[in-house]
Formats: sequence, structure tokens, C-alpha cells
Amino acid sequence: MPHLKRFSVILWMNTLLIIIFSACNNNTSQNKKNDTVPVVSLKDKTIQGSFNSKLDVFFDSSRLTQFLEAYPKLEPYKKDLDSFYYKRKFAFAWYDKNGLIEPAANLFNRIQNISDEGLQDTFPYIHEFIYLMKNNGMDSLNKPSPFTDFMLTSQYFIYARNVWQGIDEKQSISLDWLLPRKKVSYNELLDSLVSGKDILDNAPVYIQYGRLRSFLKKYKDIQAKGGWPQIIPEKKVYKLGDSSATVTALRNHLSITEDLLENNNSSIFDSALFKGLVHYQERLGLTMDGAAGPAVFREMNIPVEKRIEQIIVNMERSRWVPVNLQSNYIIVNIPEYKLHVYENNKHVWDMNVVVGQPAHKTVIFNGEIKYVVFSPYWNVPPGIMRNEVMPGIQKNSNYLANHNMEWNGGNVRQKPGPNNSLGLVKFLFPNSFDIYLHDTPAKSLFGESSRAFSHGCIRLSDAEKMADYLLRNDTTWSKKSIYTAMHSGKVKFVTLKNPEPVFIAYFTAWVTADGILNFRNDVYKRDTRLASTILKSPQK
Repeated sequence: MPHLKRFSVILWMNTLLIIIFSACNNNTSQNKKNDTVPVVSLKDKTIQGSFNSKLDVFFDSSRLTQFLEAYPKLEPYKKDLDSFYYKRKFAFAWYDKNGLIEPAANLFNRIQNISDEGLQDTFPYIHEFIYLMKNNGMDSLNKPSPFTDFMLTSQYFIYARNVWQGIDEKQSISLDWLLPRKKVSYNELLDSLVSGKDILDNAPVYIQYGRLRSFLKKYKDIQAKGGWPQIIPEKKVYKLGDSSATVTALRNHLSITEDLLENNNSSIFDSALFKGLVHYQERLGLTMDGAAGPAVFREMNIPVEKRIEQIIVNMERSRWVPVNLQSNYIIVNIPEYKLHVYENNKHVWDMNVVVGQPAHKTVIFNGEIKYVVFSPYWNVPPGIMRNEVMPGIQKNSNYLANHNMEWNGGNVRQKPGPNNSLGLVKFLFPNSFDIYLHDTPAKSLFGESSRAFSHGCIRLSDAEKMADYLLRNDTTWSKKSIYTAMHSGKVKFVTLKNPEPVFIAYFTAWVTADGILNFRNDVYKRDTRLASTILKSPQK
């Protein structure tokens, strides 16, 4: 197993999506949302982390060699085990004079129930571990067992690797996750163990992980009870006042998913069902019209097993995210089609966005917005030049003039103006993917529930508001001067005095601060690939 490098978190990325998830401005009458997310780490009370820091029970160092000979699959941990126990002067870590300390039983319980973490039950030597833990880990002479202590330490390393960090960084990069990964260091982990710090009680996991973990259990309980039945509607749309067996099926589904708090089993589409359906539509990212149409039935007919997989996949992504957050940042969650702005780690506002089509995926990465460009030119990309512009010129000699375009050397660009494809302003954060945020004249697309229409860049529903925000601390700019620059028809570059961090992320499931589980469509089919990787990857 590759060594983990640093247990400390990369501060600037410390953002992510605390971001996205608690940021959703859900405001139905049924649930009041709280968009402010505390900067906290996951605290799991089932595991206390006070290791035995007293060096009062010792063993012969040769027993560690014997242990690794008996359990060769743990040989990759030899260096770490040697370092850990050498610092302890070969004293037991998981025992005191009265036997196993409480963290040993807690860790053992967590590993026995590792499926609760969205992982497979494939930890090495689990049956041998169970055997060693019998009789409170004491040997036949009722003395502390060195092998049990070594096994606990080894399993702790495995647990930390899989639960707190996730799949190897190379694998996540192969899945197009180009945001910086959280780093975990065995050295610091070992030092923390030696010093008795409460690592287990203060798990280094992004807050979304614990929230999703709680819903994983709920959805597994739903699965154990048979899940939810498929709904075959008798007509296309159901609204207030309709009466049908399908309405009863809708009511039952919303009761199972807790969108409807009370189920009266009525076949009449009443106001209570309307409110429950609006709540369901909101957390699924559907049009919140309180009517059950094809989109609603499509989502409801997704089996609970697929929802469980979706939760597990996003738990894995949460393992990659650093725990702490920096102060100010902008987040775009691609499947949500939303941009979120945070100040001092508090959600300030958000807006709808349009992202790349599946054929022109918006890249998952981060950068800093450094420039605002008012009344921009649009330099036509080679693909659009080849597939659209040149054929247009061949068919119509006035094509360029009709589209407010002109030749610029050997290339074509669109001149500034209200019909410019970039709108009236763009926001640049230099990157090798040529992706940026920009205005657009195609405002009608922001009313769609699914908004993957661009060639990769991110279109903003309110670009003027973004310009106002980015220049809020620059006294040379006002709302009036920003509006004037946007409509001047002359290009103007502005360099931001304080570049703004921006993160482009991909989460299809998250839980808001007030405990509302959200799902979104896997627009780029990334969940399936990641699920396959997790299922194929044995615990290390």
C-alpha cells in the first residue's frame, strides 16, 4: 500500500463543498433551511480515541517479526509498525493493566461493520482478528496478547487509509477529479497515536461524509424492508384534486423518503401531498410545481439500490476533500447547475449556471479568478470554426456580418455587444483547460432544470451581480460604472486586487446543514465509473 503523506490538510482547498451542499437555498414552506455550515470535523461517538499513552505493559520486540510472518498480507505495514512500537519502547498500545482499553473494542466494532462506511467487507484477516479479540484479547495465560495489539494497530492503519482517505490519488485523477486531494501522513498519524490524541474521535473527514453516512444507514433500512415499488402512472401528469391509485402510490413513496411526514393513504391529491411533492422536487433538483409528471416518476422509479450506490460514491468523494475551509471562495457544483459564493465560510448567495454538454464536459479543477473583462470579444474555438463558422461562410457570404463577427488574422472573433456569445462580461481564472465564467445572451436556458448546454465554459445567470461582487472592495468601481463598462461595446480588462478562489466540483448527493438529502442526475456518468472502481478496489 502506498504511504500516506501528510495528515494536515491543504488549506486553500479546504473548501469544497461545504460548500455546495449546505449551500442549497431550499426554501419550501415545509422545511426551513440553514445555509451556514460550521467548520467542524466528523465526531463519531462510537469511537473514542484515547490510546494508552502509559508505557507500563511491554512485550519482546521479536514478537513483531513473528506476527508479520504469521500474517504476511500485513508486511507492507512493517516499517510503520516498527516505527510506532519503537517510539513506544515496545509497550502495548491497546492495553493497560486491566486489559484492552475502550478504543480497541470501538475500532473492532467499526471494522466488523465496515459496510456502514460504504466499503466492502474485505479487510484482510478479519476472521483472525475476531479470534484474537476473543476473551478481551488475552492469551491462554490471561496476559495481554502482542499479536492482538499488532493486529489492532495494523487494522487501524487500514481503516484510516480506506475510510479517511479513499482510493489512491492516481485513481481519482483517472476519474477526472483534478482538484487537490486531502493528504494523510502515517508519520503524523503514528505520532498522534503515540501522544494519545483523540484521532478516532476527531476523524479527519469532511463534514459531508458523516451526513451521507447517516443516510446510507437509512436507505439500507429501506432496502431491507423491500425498498419502494415501481410506479406505473395511468396518465402523464397528476395535479391537485386528482384521484387515482397512482396518487396513493405517490403518497406512499413520499412517506418512505420522508418528504411527506404523515401518510393518510388517501387516493386524492390533496394539499399535504402537494407540499410533500414540492419538497421532493426541490431536493431532486426538479421543477417545483407540485405536479407529478414524467420527471417525477423517472426519479421515483430509480431503485433504492441505485440511491445507495449514489450515496456511497459521494461518500468516497468526500474522503478526498480537506476538512477545514478557507474564508472566501466560489464553488460551482456541476450536477447541481449552481454557483455558490462564500464569505468567511458562510454562504452569501448563489445563482443558476449552465455547464458543459456531456460531449464537452466542464473540467473538475480549481483556480483563482484574476481578471474581469467587460464587453469581451469571443474568439471562436477551432472546433466551432471548423464545424459551424466555415460551413456558414461557404453557404452565405454575409455570415460573419450577420453574426457580428470579423476576421482576426487567420481566426474569427465575435465583436462585443449584447449578442456576443460571452455576453457582456467574462471572468478569467487562467488554466490549461480554457474554461472561464461568463455572461450569455441565451437567458432562457437558465429556466431549465437540467442545464448542460455549453461547450465547457460556465455561463452565469446574473453576470452583472458577479462583477459587482468581485469588484466590491475596489473603490474605483461602482454599480453604475460596471453597468456602463458592460454596455460600452469596448473591451476593458480589470485585474482584481484580491483574486477569488474558485472550485469546480462534482457531487451528485449531499446533505444540507439542516439534514435534507439532495440527489442530482449524474450528467457526465461519473458515478458509474467511480462505483465500479470502488467495487473493484480491495481494502489496502
